[in-house]
Amino acid sequence: MFYGSGAAGSYEGRRFKEFLDFVSGALGSELADDIIDDADVPNGGAYTAVGTYPYSEMQALVTALSRRTGSSVPDLLTLFGRHLCLRFVVRYPEFFTVQASLFDFLESVDAYIHREVHKLYPDAELPVFRLTRHGLDAIDLDYESCRPLEALAEGMIQGAADHFRQPVAVAKLRVEDPAGPFVRFSIKHAA
Repeated sequence: MFYGSGAAGSYEGRRFKEFLDFVSGALGSELADDIIDDADVPNGGAYTAVGTYPYSEMQALVTALSRRTGSSVPDLLTLFGRHLCLRFVVRYPEFFTVQASLFDFLESVDAYIHREVHKLYPDAELPVFRLTRHGLDAIDLDYESCRPLEALAEGMIQGAADHFRQPVAVAKLRVEDPAGPFVRFSIKHAA
């Protein structure tokens, strides 16, 4: 659910469409057309929601947007993640209404949401989230993925916090673990 990725090296078409809608809505349809041209994607930006496309095309589109706007790729991915989460609230309300709080929602991602995504997309290659609670006001959320999309995850965390009306402070740390690297998000309720 968090990323909608398909088989290794591919990305769900719905995410491409959401990204281009995000660019069009936030920055204008001309810029969306320009980044499609700049990225020189094979299909000319004609993505279908049910298709899967090479992840490298998403990288090319985000990089083209970064060049055009002067914003960093991580900053753009964070903005897109926030937008994407709010779109998920509309598209998949059942994932959000069953949880009472942001932390409960984040805890449900691996145990519930990703399990449901795998029913629809058995080949989906989704990130792994491990959550550790530190009292009522703080958690650590470990994010492990084959794709470097921690900025997108951070934006989605912020979008979920917006949805639950629970402002948070998020700190990010890259952890080099013998079992494999991951990113730890330390999330605290803001005063």
